[in-house]
Amino acid sequence: MKASLFTMVVTTMATALAAAETVNFDDMKAGVPPPGWSATQTGSGTAKWSVEKDASAPSKPNVLKQSGQATFPVCIKNDTKIQDGFVEVKFKPVAGKEDQAGGVIWRAKDSDNYYIARANALEGNVTIYHTIKGKRTEKKRTNMKVASGERHTLRVDFSGAHFTVMFDGKKAIEWDDDTFKNAGKVGVWTKADSVTLFDDFRYGSK
Repeated sequence: MKASLFTMVVTTMATALAAAETVNFDDMKAGVPPPGWSATQTGSGTAKWSVEKDASAPSKPNVLKQSGQATFPVCIKNDTKIQDGFVEVKFKPVAGKEDQAGGVIWRAKDSDNYYIARANALEGNVTIYHTIKGKRTEKKRTNMKVASGERHTLRVDFSGAHFTVMFDGKKAIEWDDDTFKNAGKVGVWTKADSVTLFDDFRYGSK
């Protein structure tokens, strides 16, 4: 009986681990957008998403960099379809006069419809939104220190209509909403003229 229970626990843990994926961009060609991703934007402007070499990357040698300017640059992992699970990324806001932000999106239908949580170095806060038909609406925010030029970790756990946002290992926001109920894609996000580096993008189903 004990052996059987142990086997069940190990199997359950293995299944949970198998459901998680990590993208570190290290095996991708530098200077171009990552293959298998939609490097795009919400709204006007021209986002510029590219894999770049970075000696300070958490996992060397590459990161994903956004260096263009658009209303909301987004980069979506095409082969994802998650209803309940998590999305997480390590990001470093490097520059930007209007904004210095890094974010993650989930349950995305396309580049105009998704949930988004982001941290902003210029404003010093973490905020959660939904974007519907290209229009972003703020739902909740928490003031937190987001240092420019430093690496941070942003994570969202989502189950049903309940979302928990973690920033650098601390709970930032809890929020409930049922705008997007179905499984969708995950990805990363910035705003305006933010120059932001992303690495160790992780996601998984529950």
